[in-house]
Amino acid sequence: MLRKLFLIGLLVLAIGIVPVLAQDTTIRYFTFSAAPDHLEDLDTIIAAFEEANPGITVEVETAPFADYFTLLQADVVSGDAPDVFELNYENFVTYAANDTLLDLSSYLDAEAPFYPRALEAFQYEGVQMALPETFSTVLLFFNKDLFDQAGVAYPTNEWTWEDARAAATAIRGLGADTWGIYSGVQFWEFYKKAAQNGECEFFNADMTESTINSQACVDTLNLMTSFMDEDLMPTSAELSGVSDGDLFVSGKLGMIVTGIWMFSAFAEAPFAWDVEVEPMINQHASHFFANGVGVSATTDNAEAAAAWAQFLTSSEVAANVRVASSWELPALDEPAYFADYLAVTPPENREAVFASLESPVTPPVIVRQNEMQDAVNALITRVVDGELTAQEALDQAKTELDALIAE
Repeated sequence: MLRKLFLIGLLVLAIGIVPVLAQDTTIRYFTFSAAPDHLEDLDTIIAAFEEANPGITVEVETAPFADYFTLLQADVVSGDAPDVFELNYENFVTYAANDTLLDLSSYLDAEAPFYPRALEAFQYEGVQMALPETFSTVLLFFNKDLFDQAGVAYPTNEWTWEDARAAATAIRGLGADTWGIYSGVQFWEFYKKAAQNGECEFFNADMTESTINSQACVDTLNLMTSFMDEDLMPTSAELSGVSDGDLFVSGKLGMIVTGIWMFSAFAEAPFAWDVEVEPMINQHASHFFANGVGVSATTDNAEAAAAWAQFLTSSEVAANVRVASSWELPALDEPAYFADYLAVTPPENREAVFASLESPVTPPVIVRQNEMQDAVNALITRVVDGELTAQEALDQAKTELDALIAE
């Protein structure tokens, strides 16, 4: 028995995880990101956790993202919530506000190498209600060959959107079929560029009124549409069914704002390309698309559940499995975990992925989230189509958002 405990202790020291002593405890883990492509990877992480925590068994349940939150909500309402479950950021806020999640503050290992801003994203009213599991971000991708042909210096971390405009103008001058830039004009880009402005907020501080029609927000939306107005960015009609990504791969687009998930799609592009942190208006702000892991407030196995949540999100084993299998990126400030990832080219500047984590921005969230997103998106589309000015659209958006937060 002493020899067994000694060997367990050696294992724990080797992988850096403190075991939770439990006897025949089974915790249910519900996930949407593991199936179907990463179930074996998840099994590898579970095996390491169970070896370090004898007596605890992790039982996996999966559902596709389209069905996941309907099923999770049904389990919560019925009193049969899984002990541990995945949440994307938007849904995290809703579950935290509804007292569905366990406060993890007392269970959190202070030495866990989470990016501080990523950890903060999964706090609600200052309380750690979930742990950041993985992240993706959005960068500025650029065609180095077109920049060279146009005689323009490559983007830097200090670029503003006016720098991008100047480069796009020069690249557009290379030919009628060559475009300067593509950056979508929709809700997801608008809230991010609002944060880059620094003065455009969707709501006032106590969430009693929308401020989306402020001058700063109007200026931000006008900036977004100006690239089309100046013929630097193709409209949907001019794309003629070709995706913005395909246009970039064709070598006819100088810059594109898109996610790091496009690295593999662009890998075989027949030209040199690289990435940089997205330009700013008044300050940096980068998308932070994140999944987190929460523990049910009603679990009977809080200690074991919290231990699994932390192992899954911050252990070296989990980090190495995720990076090796391209199963999203762990939100951990531990360069050694990403050495192999950073060595892969293109792009050469993969460090920009992590530089963007210095200024992450998450979407504004309300209880009626989907209705807000759809309403703002529809009105932005009317601006793009020339039916409304930015001011008219955001005045209407304010009215609709005020109604959503009042009910």
